[in-house]
Amino acid sequence: MAGDDFLHVQRGLDLPLSEISWRATTSGGPGGQHANRTLSRVEVQFDVAASQTLGPRQRTRLLERMGPVVRASSSESRSQARNRELALQRLATKLSAGLRVQPARAPTTPTKGSQVRRVDAKKRRSAIKKRRRPPGEDD
Repeated sequence: MAGDDFLHVQRGLDLPLSEISWRATTSGGPGGQHANRTLSRVEVQFDVAASQTLGPRQRTRLLERMGPVVRASSSESRSQARNRELALQRLATKLSAGLRVQPARAPTTPTKGSQVRRVDAKKRRSAIKKRRRPPGEDD
């Protein structure tokens, strides 16, 4: 995901790692001295509003969907380097999802068969309700 000095987000968008800030903290949970003392959990964040790489449409779309700062973290591995890779992958996935354009839904017309089935079901239901009524003057 992170090649040389860029994070590949999607086709046509590679973010320079200089625009992504990261910090390491101790992992939570049990684990004794190693977990309590080692800075293995990694959190990466990307400032959408201050990015020089994003185009105006990309920036607007990300600001609307994800806000001014996008964060991702990882604490699965004992290795800080591995957690940094995982966090960068998660960040790329989040950004890619935020940039995805949903295709416009084309409304479809009901088929002739579905229209016939709908009307038949309405007639059957009407007949059932008609049979429940008490007999009237015209029955």
